[in-house]
Amino acid sequence: MANIERIRPEGLISSPAFSHVAIVPPGATTIYVGGQNAVDVDGKLVGAGDVGVQSVRALENVGTALAAAGASLSDVVQWTVLFVDGVDLNAAYGAIASQLVADEPALVTGARVSGLGVPGALVEISAVAAVVR
Repeated sequence: MANIERIRPEGLISSPAFSHVAIVPPGATTIYVGGQNAVDVDGKLVGAGDVGVQSVRALENVGTALAAAGASLSDVVQWTVLFVDGVDLNAAYGAIASQLVADEPALVTGARVSGLGVPGALVEISAVAAVVR
């Protein structure tokens, strides 16, 4: 079975941080991970007031969810990252960038929002992954 193809077409901005298009081959297993915040196993917020710490924990939570489905961060096709308006985006992305680096990076959607469902949460990360078995 073919692998997932990520494309950065000519005519669109070229960035090492993201691709623009992903083609998932027939027969691949698609895995959806709902928005993860920086909470511990008991639901307590980790890194209050620190978007870098919260970004790391939220990404770790995504990784835990993916592992439960037999996938990893490298299998992610698309990320959605929500930040509370006013946070330092450089600190947020800087804290997790090394975990997301790839020759063919995933698609990324980022947005600023006025608030998140978990009080005090500054970031929420969700993902769509695909595994070719």
